[in-house]
Amino acid sequence: MNVLITGGASGLGLATAEAVEKEGWKALVVDVREPDQRFEHVTADLSDRAESERAVRELAERAGGLDAVVTAAGIDACGRLEDVPADDWERVIKVNLLGTASVVRAALPYLKHTRGKVVTCASTLGLRPLSDASAYSASKFGVVGFTRGLAIETRGEIGVTLLIPGGMRTSFFDGRPEQYKPGPEAGLNDPADVAQAVVFALRQPAGCEVRELVVCPSTETSWP
Repeated sequence: MNVLITGGASGLGLATAEAVEKEGWKALVVDVREPDQRFEHVTADLSDRAESERAVRELAERAGGLDAVVTAAGIDACGRLEDVPADDWERVIKVNLLGTASVVRAALPYLKHTRGKVVTCASTLGLRPLSDASAYSASKFGVVGFTRGLAIETRGEIGVTLLIPGGMRTSFFDGRPEQYKPGPEAGLNDPADVAQAVVFALRQPAGCEVRELVVCPSTETSWP
């Protein structure tokens, strides 16, 4: 099985690529940075639709098709709306939401051919917003709506799963001001454990759909 993974150079994307390889499947990675060289990959900025489409086509043609897509790429711009530069705020929407849509759109012809699967990555903040995270919450609320709409549009053709993770121990929080970093009480999840939920969704036979998965730490403050 050929599985295209965005954001596969780090965090949940990397953990998913590693889990996919352990299953004996082939991980195809798209990231703005060079990933681990053991993975077939293309570098692309997912805020750019043309780059996103190029990356999907290139990897699909190299691999001889696609069986699944996992959209794990994501960025953030913390702060109140009036304090976050507009370009930074809009880039979050472009990468997290529009990049997800661009990748899935480009992959659809391949996935319909194989009756493949899509797993999108939203967030608990896509269901319950927090202050100083309007860009991230807006993008992830958008991913929730996009994925639910996609499932309706493509039912009977491909499988669609919405993954809603809580906080994970990744580099996602690096470089932030201290007030935007999770405290020790957060009990963040290991991304490798969350990646197993992705694998579970991908393992389901055609016609058996895991529509939505919420996977979060037991002490998650943004859920329920």
